[in-house]
Amino acid sequence: MKRSLEQRLLEGPVICGEGYLFELERRGYVQAGSFVPEVALDYPEALKQTYRDYMLAGSDVVLAFTYNGHREKMRIIGKEDLLEPLNRQAIRLAKEVAKEHPVEEALVAGNISNTNLFDSNDKEGKETIRAMFAEMVTWSKEEGVDFVNGETFYYYEEAKIALEEIQKQGLPAVITLGLMSEGILRDGYTVQEACRLLEDQGALVVGMNCFRGPATMQPYIEKIRTSVNGYVGALPVPYRTTEEHPTLFNLPDGGCSCTLPTETTFPTSLDPLYCNRYELAEWAKKAKGIGVNYFGLCCGASPSMLREVAETVGRTAVNSVYSPNMEKHFLFGSDESLKANNTAYRTKA
Repeated sequence: MKRSLEQRLLEGPVICGEGYLFELERRGYVQAGSFVPEVALDYPEALKQTYRDYMLAGSDVVLAFTYNGHREKMRIIGKEDLLEPLNRQAIRLAKEVAKEHPVEEALVAGNISNTNLFDSNDKEGKETIRAMFAEMVTWSKEEGVDFVNGETFYYYEEAKIALEEIQKQGLPAVITLGLMSEGILRDGYTVQEACRLLEDQGALVVGMNCFRGPATMQPYIEKIRTSVNGYVGALPVPYRTTEEHPTLFNLPDGGCSCTLPTETTFPTSLDPLYCNRYELAEWAKKAKGIGVNYFGLCCGASPSMLREVAETVGRTAVNSVYSPNMEKHFLFGSDESLKANNTAYRTKA
């Protein structure tokens, strides 16, 4: 029998591969802008391969790609009739891939996320949001997920509604918050206050994901770690955010020589602003050092980046056999069988 999420957390760090949204856009299967996961229905094999790539790179979890697959997003693109089929298909594909893990069957997580509808003063709107979460979590339960991941909430109260609907189905909950540049959730809570409340209300894992890169997320993760007793999750975006530009939404690119079609580098011109894998490893080392339990990377992450994080926190991925090893590189290698006239040329290459 495969271990539950809680059993795995008790035994050491858990890795969750996220980042499908940007990765599948990069591969040509998601439209930037609307960012709706229609790929689950249109190109199921492409989604399965993406799931597989992240799992083999170290993810303990195959997270069903239903981020933005909620009723509001489907309304905007005029495809509400595909809402349930999309959700069920994404979970079924995740279950198929999870069973392929050669060591231990991966966990499968349902996924709900920010609706972009929340208004603290709109009681009717809150019930609409509750109904949206309820149907998605019900489908997750019926399809047999191991837990539900509720993510990228920038209102505490919306996260609380999500948690309540997950609990109604008797499923473990991972709840992570997205923090914009103000450094406070939009309904006035600090992330550490919100995480403490969510933990008290029964979330198995609390923490942060998305919006912020390692440099600008880590200080808040440290506050969360000192404020809660249980498991803490951290899943930053792999971009070089700064104090001046703390989120990926407004990162400038001073080296760009063309006029961008968008107001900012987000979402399709962020490429030069990536952290490299060793910067991500340094972050993962710090995060593990303060007691983070649930690791991952969010929008923009590639499988090789996730593998670096997994290996840094002490895990060996299935595809760790393909981790970098420069010993046999023709120019920079150290193997004695390499041709000396090549290795001697490395400083002039």
